[in-house]
Amino acid sequence: MDQKTKMIKRWLVAIVLVIAAATFSACEKYEVKPIPFDANATWHFQADIQPIFNANCISCHNGSKSPDLRDGKSYGALSKGYVNPPAENSRLYVKVSSSTTHIPRTSDTQKLMILNWIKQGALNN
Repeated sequence: MDQKTKMIKRWLVAIVLVIAAATFSACEKYEVKPIPFDANATWHFQADIQPIFNANCISCHNGSKSPDLRDGKSYGALSKGYVNPPAENSRLYVKVSSSTTHIPRTSDTQKLMILNWIKQGALNN
């Protein structure tokens, strides 16, 4: 083979490899489906909200940092200025959804649960 043919073959192989790499790297093996969220559901503090605090917040808010979000103490602590309407501007919702002044560890679904619990009156139910 002459040099020109070898060069053309190399370029074709290189192009095919680049296209194959781009195609396979764009494929996802797993599809992530959002968790269904019913904004009209009734959210309960003990069953829905406290588990969020237990899983995400207790490492810092364990009595040494305000508000105290430990089970049995969190509702009283939040009642002191953290869950005032409107829900979108409440101190609790702003803290869990803002990354500028706080390190939020909550998922988008958990943030929506907290928001809707506050909208429903932030009851200790």
